[in-house]
Amino acid sequence: MSGPELQLWVSDTLKRLSHSGFRASFSLSAHDRDYARSKGKETINRHAHELLRGRIGDAMPVKDGKQTPYRGHPVFTAQHATAVCCRSCIQKWHHLPKGQELSDEEIDMLSALVMAWIERDLAAHPLR
Repeated sequence: MSGPELQLWVSDTLKRLSHSGFRASFSLSAHDRDYARSKGKETINRHAHELLRGRIGDAMPVKDGKQTPYRGHPVFTAQHATAVCCRSCIQKWHHLPKGQELSDEEIDMLSALVMAWIERDLAAHPLR
């Protein structure tokens, strides 16, 4: 999935997630917004890819269901908001089965979703 197809999937998925009270309750802390702005989109995107690959990319991630903190990095918060926090949530919301390693394309797709959520949060909370 790439280009317009990916953008449509991200948009549709964010809309679907917005109907979940739990998923919609997340927003970045002021510290995380400052961090994301100071590092820039390219760096945060690289972090998203690295964190997703390292924490949820394996077929059987270590401590699955407890491996993603709720705070400490903008990507962590975005993972919970977008249901990319553990393999159970990924299977439920994104239909990517547990028990098999995520492909590079799937990591790219989930990273795009995380980044879109972060960018939307930043836009909703502009600098004063």
